[in-house]
Amino acid sequence: MTAVPERRLIGRKILRPREQVEETIKQAILSGELRTGELLPPEAELARQFNVSRTTLREALRVLSAQQLVRKVPGAGGGNFVQSVDYRSLGVVMTETIDNLLSLGTIQFDEVADVRRHLEVPSVRLAALNRSEEELAQLTDIVEKQKTASVDDPGIPELDRRFHTLIAQASGNRVLSALVGALHHATEPVHHLDLSPDVGRETVIQHQAIVRAIADQAADRAEAAVVEHLTYLRRHISASSGQ
Repeated sequence: MTAVPERRLIGRKILRPREQVEETIKQAILSGELRTGELLPPEAELARQFNVSRTTLREALRVLSAQQLVRKVPGAGGGNFVQSVDYRSLGVVMTETIDNLLSLGTIQFDEVADVRRHLEVPSVRLAALNRSEEELAQLTDIVEKQKTASVDDPGIPELDRRFHTLIAQASGNRVLSALVGALHHATEPVHHLDLSPDVGRETVIQHQAIVRAIADQAADRAEAAVVEHLTYLRRHISASSGQ
């Protein structure tokens, strides 16, 4: 019996014009041909280069914008800029998505807070083992500023954000850092509780305990300190919201 020769596959999917534009620009970004922050040519010029309509080009750019690869800046001096493609861009996407889901009521605050707790525990353990002297110095500086700030200081939320995201950064795991940063943004305690002077003082004391454990590279003590801190905040958030 004569063997049937295997058919050679030479066909490929033909992309629509919009998909071809999108894929070409995307590959240029991911390959580094287009660099972070670089301004793309004007839309009229891009449409001419791709030999497509302005409408088709704009549809492709909208898709790339939704993928966080391109950012459109309106007005004079604006245009379409290449977005950063690294672990920080993951955090941006996560932050926007979580904020939208919370606003829509698709997910609940408690769900996000639970995940944040599950990630901050291994994060602080890794930070205790991997932190650099520079990161330790920055954490110490943040706590010193928190000690002298009043509870109504508008800079308090930013100091708290920096404290927790810096610990995640010190873990040495960039994906973990991006996720913790996004979850902290959505569950920022200052926006969810009545921050009294007593709560403010206790929070600083807990932050000091976390930093001491990280400084001593004591992973178990760092974990216990962050669990105590997050439990304390969760209890006061529940009380202030009447839960």
